[in-house]
Amino acid sequence: MKSLIKIYKEARTYWVQILLSTLSLLMITGTSLFAPRLMQNMIKILETDGADESYMNRIITIALWLAVIYLIQSVMRYLNSYYCHVAAWNFVSDIRVKLYDHLQKLSLSYFSDKQTGQLLSRIMSDTTSLEVLIAHAIPELVGAITLFAGVTVILFVINWKLALLTCVPIPFILFMAPMLKKMRRKHKEAQIHAAELSGVLQDNLSGIKEIQIFNKQDYERKKVNHFSSTHVGSLLQALRYSAIFHPGINFFTSLGNVIVVVFGGLLALKYKTLETNEIVAFFMYLSMFYGPVSSFARILDDMQSGIACADRVFEILDTPSEVEEMPDAIDVPVLSGEVGFNNVSFAYKDDMPVISNISFKIPAKQMVAVVGATGVGKSTLASLLPRFYDTTEGNITIDGIDIKNMTFNSLRKNISVVLQDVFLFNGTIRDNILYGNDDANEENLIQAAKIACIYDFIESLPEKFDTMVGERGMRLSGGQKQRISIARSILCKSSVLIMDEATSAVDTETENQIKRAIASISGNRTMLVIAHRLSTVRSADFIIVLDNCKIAEIGTHDELIAQNGLYKHLVEMQNISE
Repeated sequence: MKSLIKIYKEARTYWVQILLSTLSLLMITGTSLFAPRLMQNMIKILETDGADESYMNRIITIALWLAVIYLIQSVMRYLNSYYCHVAAWNFVSDIRVKLYDHLQKLSLSYFSDKQTGQLLSRIMSDTTSLEVLIAHAIPELVGAITLFAGVTVILFVINWKLALLTCVPIPFILFMAPMLKKMRRKHKEAQIHAAELSGVLQDNLSGIKEIQIFNKQDYERKKVNHFSSTHVGSLLQALRYSAIFHPGINFFTSLGNVIVVVFGGLLALKYKTLETNEIVAFFMYLSMFYGPVSSFARILDDMQSGIACADRVFEILDTPSEVEEMPDAIDVPVLSGEVGFNNVSFAYKDDMPVISNISFKIPAKQMVAVVGATGVGKSTLASLLPRFYDTTEGNITIDGIDIKNMTFNSLRKNISVVLQDVFLFNGTIRDNILYGNDDANEENLIQAAKIACIYDFIESLPEKFDTMVGERGMRLSGGQKQRISIARSILCKSSVLIMDEATSAVDTETENQIKRAIASISGNRTMLVIAHRLSTVRSADFIIVLDNCKIAEIGTHDELIAQNGLYKHLVEMQNISE
């Protein structure tokens, strides 16, 4: 019930369509209850001796009423079918957008152990199953309950003794109800395994080149087969319970017909307490009585699958972000870019600190480099500034304002980032460079491309800036993607530019070009450069050397060389001349 309440709270935007659909269904149910009574009257007329013209008029009247009932039912079925689907599919669309929007607001730590395919499965497959609940299962359940209640009253009115006997199979039907819980559990397992299969397929299709290079086709086929078989196994277990449940329900409901045949005949022939027209009407209503009972099984089965999917959807929607915007956060204007780290510590896990008690200040429009061995927390330090993660202790400021007191939108408008692992969208080069600044004109676009040393390459392409880059930029080399990413960040015109291993995927010549480009913009914005190749950072205003989660050394290139410490050792390891 908790999941159903949540679903209908989310669907309240479409309450008019849902209400109209429900009322139509109730009209169908209500008119259905009149048809057997009309047929009973028809038989009663036929049983009467000496039929005359008045009887024919009554028969014609009954026929006209039947026609009206069938016409009303046809119109109501149209209204029910159309408006329940209008509400359901619009709701599915809304919940998909809401689910996606919530996902993009979650902190990066949420995605660290999630597969893209699994999340796609929840957004697409699981939400589609909610349509069954809104458009089919729940409306049909309401209709079945209404029909069951109405028919029960009529059966007791016709003959209460026989009506009581028809209720004999119901305890046996209820005895089978716990099987629904098992079906729901297996349906949920099947959805989980389907998401796992989707995740494996997503990974394998993205890494098809590596699979072919290392001749892992057989291994990956076996892995896909394992996940596919696991999914089918869970699904078949759910279907096995269903295959037992439904025939069992049908058997016990059929026993009701047997009871009516035996005892109805007895009451009519021996005790003369039932007339023929009443027996016929009773049988017609009896089929309507057990119809909802049989439908309950199918409807509840559909609901188990739908609710299992709803649970998985709301599991995401109920997940809070580890990094949240403060209720009283302020919109800051374009800042000058003075960055301060004040006793900052951070750990992905409580017992595994990544950086510890780090403090430094970057004056506005200066360039600071952070270097150190792999895994000392350089990229983590850069990720804290735009609040991809929040500090465990201490605080970070820009122009003296704590970044936690800024809205996400205004904070990130003041920061642009060039990551080591470049992501380009499946669009044109123009689309990707303009992604961070929709207001930029052609002149701005060309200038950014020139600064990033990618303009000449773009001009050599037949379609120039309108060249499609392919999924994740697969039509471009690593260096070309890196420079497009740099151009994208340059165009943002933010006050702070973070470059996280921005030259890691380029050759020496391109690196030198990018170094000159960095030098040309370094006086215009604050720059935090994370680098493994130390030749990139020699011109920095000062260099921070990280080791064992802390700042080991700090100073200019010449000052650090003179200290004859860790920085000099790193320089010598890379054979960089002093």
